[in-house]
Amino acid sequence: MRLTSFSASGYRSLRSIYLETGQVSLFVGENGAGKSNLYRALQLVKASAEGTLAGEIAREGGMQSALWTGMHKARQPPRIILETHFEDEETAARFSYRIEAGRPPPVSAGFMFEPHMKEEELSFDTGRRPVDLMSRKGPAVFARDGEGRRIEHPVRMLESETALSSLANSGRYPEIGDLCATLKGWRFYHGFRTDRDSPIRQPSIAVTSPMLDEDGGNLAAVFATLAHIRGDTVDLDRCVAEALGGARLDIPYPGRTAGFGLVVPEFPERVFQPEELSDGQMRFLALAGALLSYRLPPLIALNEPEASLHPSMLPALAGMIAKAAERCQVWVVTHSAALADAIGEQTGVRPATVLRRNGETIVKE
Repeated sequence: MRLTSFSASGYRSLRSIYLETGQVSLFVGENGAGKSNLYRALQLVKASAEGTLAGEIAREGGMQSALWTGMHKARQPPRIILETHFEDEETAARFSYRIEAGRPPPVSAGFMFEPHMKEEELSFDTGRRPVDLMSRKGPAVFARDGEGRRIEHPVRMLESETALSSLANSGRYPEIGDLCATLKGWRFYHGFRTDRDSPIRQPSIAVTSPMLDEDGGNLAAVFATLAHIRGDTVDLDRCVAEALGGARLDIPYPGRTAGFGLVVPEFPERVFQPEELSDGQMRFLALAGALLSYRLPPLIALNEPEASLHPSMLPALAGMIAKAAERCQVWVVTHSAALADAIGEQTGVRPATVLRRNGETIVKE
């Protein structure tokens, strides 16, 4: 399913944002404008599908930190509202998912900093009229089963649980399960650790790895899969050579573990191991693994991927993003105008500008 639009309100600096999404969604702005809040709000939709939304918000400091801190309408309780719209590319059916989270009441079975899910709705529209697949108010949830009957889900939700995740895992509601699987497949890459013990510098267990994990821990196995299972590293080789001064990857056939090294033109007989490479080199290689892997997720989101990269690497990074966009949707937030321009040149997408006005994030197309 393809994401067609996304809206968020009441979340941090996002008082009210609506965005239409294409194959590439590109946002550029200065530090502090709220770009990361856009990225994070979309990530919370995936957390809803995974059943981890309450924990994610709690780790941000709880609802007191996550809620919009500006003025609220009188007598209207503050809420975080996330809404996404999708289109099934095979059937053209349109799906809509909406969730509202708020503070726990003063006396409740929950904890004071965790969010409570107040409402959830999932509907689909085949062009005739919208059909409710799921509706929730508080702990009670109604949904349509595999035969189209609207029934009350037999298990009442805890306020901290998302119905989307719970119903998808029950096996009773196939459409909900399909959407949930799509959301769980999204990948969010917010930088990669590059310290000596970082996952991307370590050997990987030698199993076929068609897609990069979000922490990059299977990077060596992703490269080995491209080289020895798919047998095609043309795009990878070209981008590495372009970004790293003519360097090439050395990807030996794995034993119990998979590894890789880098050969540079100055020392053609020497293979530099990951622990010897610079932070910028390792981050670029991890981005290459994310964007050029054997199989891509439905959506890849990148938050400031230019971090630690030399400006000379940005055209190659833009090329990898454009290549990935041929196979999946890509969402990029960056403060680098040079990267945004390079992506725009290679994809034809005009970057949207992210601004901060009176504490509120604004997106100008």
